[in-house]
Amino acid sequence: MSSPEPLGPAFEELYDELRTIAAACLRNERPGHTLQPTALVHEAYLRLSAVRRIEWQNRYHFLRVAAYVMRQVLVSHARRRRTLKRVNPSPVIELPPASGRESEVCDALAVHEALVRLEGSHASPAKVVELRFFGGLTEDECAECLDLSRATIQRHYSFARAWLVRELRRERTAS
Repeated sequence: MSSPEPLGPAFEELYDELRTIAAACLRNERPGHTLQPTALVHEAYLRLSAVRRIEWQNRYHFLRVAAYVMRQVLVSHARRRRTLKRVNPSPVIELPPASGRESEVCDALAVHEALVRLEGSHASPAKVVELRFFGGLTEDECAECLDLSRATIQRHYSFARAWLVRELRRERTAS
Protein backbone atom coordinates (compact mmCIF):
# COMPACT_ATOMS: atom_id res chain seq x y z
CA MET A 1 0.00 0.00 0.00
CA SER A 2 3.05 2.30 -0.04
CA SER A 3 2.22 4.49 -3.01
CA PRO A 4 2.95 8.18 -3.50
CA GLU A 5 -0.06 8.51 -5.83
CA PRO A 6 -2.97 10.47 -4.37
CA LEU A 7 -5.19 7.42 -3.74
CA GLY A 8 -5.54 5.12 -6.74
CA PRO A 9 -4.79 1.54 -5.68
CA ALA A 10 -5.29 2.15 -1.95
CA PHE A 11 -8.81 3.45 -2.50
CA GLU A 12 -9.74 0.75 -4.99
CA GLU A 13 -8.43 -1.97 -2.69
CA LEU A 14 -10.45 -0.73 0.28
CA TYR A 15 -13.54 0.69 -1.47
CA ASP A 16 -15.90 -2.09 -0.35
CA GLU A 17 -14.61 -1.89 3.21
CA LEU A 18 -15.01 1.91 3.24
CA ARG A 19 -18.57 1.56 1.94
CA THR A 20 -19.35 -0.93 4.72
CA ILE A 21 -17.89 1.48 7.29
CA ALA A 22 -19.91 4.36 5.81
CA ALA A 23 -23.10 2.28 5.95
CA ALA A 24 -22.41 1.50 9.62
CA CYS A 25 -21.84 5.21 10.36
CA LEU A 26 -25.13 6.13 8.70
CA ARG A 27 -27.19 3.21 10.06
CA ASN A 28 -28.16 5.11 13.19
CA GLU A 29 -28.99 8.39 11.49
CA ARG A 30 -32.54 9.69 11.53
CA PRO A 31 -34.99 8.28 8.96
CA GLY A 32 -34.84 10.12 5.65
CA HIS A 33 -31.18 11.11 6.06
CA THR A 34 -30.04 12.50 2.71
CA LEU A 35 -26.44 11.27 2.79
CA GLN A 36 -26.00 7.71 1.50
CA PRO A 37 -22.99 5.42 2.14
CA THR A 38 -21.73 5.70 -1.43
CA ALA A 39 -21.96 9.49 -1.29
CA LEU A 40 -20.07 9.52 2.02
CA VAL A 41 -17.28 7.37 0.58
CA HIS A 42 -17.09 9.49 -2.58
CA GLU A 43 -16.99 12.73 -0.59
CA ALA A 44 -14.23 11.25 1.56
CA TYR A 45 -12.40 10.27 -1.64
CA LEU A 46 -12.63 13.83 -2.97
CA ARG A 47 -11.26 15.25 0.25
CA LEU A 48 -8.50 12.66 0.47
CA SER A 49 -7.49 13.14 -3.15
CA ALA A 50 -7.10 16.88 -2.55
CA VAL A 51 -4.18 16.05 -0.26
CA ARG A 52 -1.14 15.52 -2.46
CA ARG A 53 1.60 13.00 -2.04
CA ILE A 54 0.62 10.98 0.98
CA GLU A 55 2.90 8.01 1.55
CA TRP A 56 0.38 5.39 2.64
CA GLN A 57 2.27 3.24 5.11
CA ASN A 58 -0.28 0.43 5.36
CA ARG A 59 -3.97 -0.39 5.39
CA TYR A 60 -4.41 0.96 8.91
CA HIS A 61 -2.78 4.28 8.07
CA PHE A 62 -5.23 4.68 5.21
CA LEU A 63 -8.23 3.66 7.36
CA ARG A 64 -7.14 6.00 10.17
CA VAL A 65 -7.05 8.96 7.78
CA ALA A 66 -10.29 7.85 6.07
CA ALA A 67 -12.06 7.60 9.45
CA TYR A 68 -11.04 11.16 10.27
CA VAL A 69 -12.20 12.41 6.87
CA MET A 70 -15.55 10.59 7.10
CA ARG A 71 -16.08 12.13 10.52
CA GLN A 72 -15.47 15.57 9.02
CA VAL A 73 -17.88 14.87 6.13
CA LEU A 74 -20.64 13.76 8.52
CA VAL A 75 -20.15 16.78 10.75
CA SER A 76 -20.14 19.17 7.76
CA HIS A 77 -23.31 17.55 6.44
CA ALA A 78 -25.03 17.84 9.83
CA ARG A 79 -24.01 21.50 10.14
CA ARG A 80 -25.37 22.28 6.66
CA ARG A 81 -28.66 20.58 7.46
CA ARG A 82 -28.90 22.43 10.77
CA THR A 83 -28.27 25.72 9.01
CA LEU A 84 -30.81 25.00 6.28
CA LYS A 85 -33.49 23.71 8.59
CA ARG A 86 -33.08 25.18 12.03
CA VAL A 87 -36.43 23.76 13.09
CA ASN A 88 -35.34 20.13 12.56
CA PRO A 89 -33.39 18.43 15.31
CA SER A 90 -29.80 17.49 14.64
CA PRO A 91 -29.16 13.92 13.48
CA VAL A 92 -28.56 11.36 16.17
CA ILE A 93 -25.91 8.68 16.34
CA GLU A 94 -25.50 5.63 18.52
CA LEU A 95 -22.34 5.16 20.56
CA PRO A 96 -21.64 1.42 20.59
CA PRO A 97 -21.66 -0.17 24.04
CA ALA A 98 -18.49 -0.71 26.05
CA SER A 99 -18.42 -4.20 27.57
CA GLY A 100 -21.91 -4.95 28.81
CA ARG A 101 -23.30 -1.43 28.87
CA GLU A 102 -26.17 -0.37 26.70
CA SER A 103 -25.64 1.81 23.66
CA GLU A 104 -26.28 5.55 23.87
CA VAL A 105 -28.13 7.53 21.18
CA CYS A 106 -26.74 11.06 20.84
CA ASP A 107 -26.86 14.16 18.67
CA ALA A 108 -24.12 13.83 16.01
CA LEU A 109 -22.89 17.41 16.35
CA ALA A 110 -22.90 17.22 20.13
CA VAL A 111 -20.79 14.04 19.96
CA HIS A 112 -18.35 15.73 17.60
CA GLU A 113 -18.06 18.81 19.82
CA ALA A 114 -17.58 16.67 22.94
CA LEU A 115 -15.01 14.53 21.09
CA VAL A 116 -13.07 17.69 20.18
CA ARG A 117 -12.98 18.61 23.90
CA LEU A 118 -11.87 15.09 24.78
CA GLU A 119 -9.07 15.29 22.18
CA GLY A 120 -7.74 18.35 24.00
CA SER A 121 -7.19 16.47 27.25
CA HIS A 122 -7.10 12.77 26.29
CA ALA A 123 -5.92 12.35 22.69
CA SER A 124 -5.47 8.56 22.68
CA PRO A 125 -8.94 7.67 23.99
CA ALA A 126 -10.46 10.18 21.55
CA LYS A 127 -8.57 8.55 18.66
CA VAL A 128 -9.89 5.13 19.70
CA VAL A 129 -13.50 6.44 19.60
CA GLU A 130 -12.87 7.97 16.18
CA LEU A 131 -11.41 4.74 14.79
CA ARG A 132 -14.10 2.52 16.34
CA PHE A 133 -17.10 4.69 15.53
CA PHE A 134 -16.17 6.60 12.38
CA GLY A 135 -13.64 4.09 11.05
CA GLY A 136 -15.51 0.94 11.95
CA LEU A 137 -12.34 -0.73 13.24
CA THR A 138 -12.46 -3.56 15.75
CA GLU A 139 -10.52 -3.47 19.01
CA ASP A 140 -7.80 -5.62 17.46
CA GLU A 141 -7.55 -3.38 14.40
CA CYS A 142 -7.37 -0.27 16.62
CA ALA A 143 -4.61 -1.91 18.65
CA GLU A 144 -2.60 -2.62 15.51
CA CYS A 145 -3.34 0.79 14.00
CA LEU A 146 -2.28 2.71 17.12
CA ASP A 147 0.42 0.24 18.17
CA LEU A 148 -1.22 -0.36 21.55
CA SER A 149 -2.36 -3.50 23.34
CA ARG A 150 -5.95 -4.69 23.04
CA ALA A 151 -6.37 -4.16 26.80
CA THR A 152 -5.25 -0.53 26.44
CA ILE A 153 -7.71 -0.03 23.57
CA GLN A 154 -10.50 -1.46 25.74
CA ARG A 155 -9.57 0.85 28.66
CA HIS A 156 -9.33 3.89 26.37
CA TYR A 157 -12.70 3.14 24.75
CA SER A 158 -14.40 2.47 28.06
CA PHE A 159 -13.02 5.70 29.53
CA ALA A 160 -13.78 7.80 26.43
CA ARG A 161 -17.30 6.45 26.08
CA ALA A 162 -18.09 7.12 29.75
CA TRP A 163 -16.58 10.61 29.46
CA LEU A 164 -18.60 11.38 26.32
CA VAL A 165 -21.87 10.06 27.77
CA ARG A 166 -21.35 12.15 30.93
CA GLU A 167 -20.60 15.28 28.89
CA LEU A 168 -23.56 14.75 26.58
CA ARG A 169 -25.96 14.17 29.48
CA ARG A 170 -24.62 17.29 31.20
CA GLU A 171 -25.27 19.31 28.01
CA ARG A 172 -28.79 17.89 27.70
CA THR A 173 -29.71 18.83 31.27
CA ALA A 174 -28.16 22.30 30.87
CA SER A 175 -30.30 23.06 27.81
